Amino acid sequence: MAVIALVSGKSSGVTCSALALTLASPKASLLVEADPAGGTIRTGYLGGEGTAAIGLHRLAAADRQGTLAREFDKHFVSLDREHSGQRLLLPGLTDPTQAASLSRTWEPISRLLNVMDQTGHDVIIDAGRILAESETRLSTTRYPTPLLHRADAVLMVVRTTQASIAAAAPAIRVLREELAHHGTGSDALGLLLIEEGSFNSSQVQQHLQTPVVGALAWDPDSADVLTHGAYKRMPRTLLNSARTAHGTINELVTRRRVQLQPTGVPMVTGRAS
Repeated sequence: MAVIALVSGKSSGVTCSALALTLASPKASLLVEADPAGGTIRTGYLGGEGTAAIGLHRLAAADRQGTLAREFDKHFVSLDREHSGQRLLLPGLTDPTQAASLSRTWEPISRLLNVMDQTGHDVIIDAGRILAESETRLSTTRYPTPLLHRADAVLMVVRTTQASIAAAAPAIRVLREELAHHGTGSDALGLLLIEEGSFNSSQVQQHLQTPVVGALAWDPDSADVLTHGAYKRMPRTLLNSARTAHGTINELVTRRRVQLQPTGVPMVTGRAS
């Protein structure tokens, strides 16, 4: 399937975009709320359902105890109203101060996410606003950088407004260097647009020198449901555009996997961990 990480240079609707892609996926999907600033889906879209006894913040302790692999899927919750297990969430941190405890756990988590990929799940990672330690490196202590290293695609979420495009530019430069030297290659980097402003995809692509991989409709009503609660009637505009974007993103993933596949080795659905 695919491992797709969403990031931003500044607040640009990453969580809402990640949730839309997860719900629109035609396949089984797992949304990982890896934003070091903390998770909001449990208290927002899920309306406070569930318990803080499960979630990403518990995995650092499991890793130290050597039980991470065994306990990993026990921290998933359903995003489906019918609880079918087709759409899953790994809830995020309940407090940003918990992020530091995960610095050594991101790498084993990334390997487990590749296993989810191999078992037929789309994995969507909400990595929030990037945190850099230099002009060429992401933080290795305060940010889920290993998740980006192993991702098939790393998409910068950008609103088609001047302010959002400007905020994305320095983040794009850091990501390009990071993925070229420590990830699967700089060609994993792309743009996911939110069509809020007056700039078109060609203009954004030219300004940021990065390909536009997909676009989401500007749909405040749907965004409000995804942000604040699942029990309102959701307009379909955003999810319809997310379904289309999902298709183009997976085309990128398939193309990159073919290019990265060693010569003479048959391509399989998942990636090696």
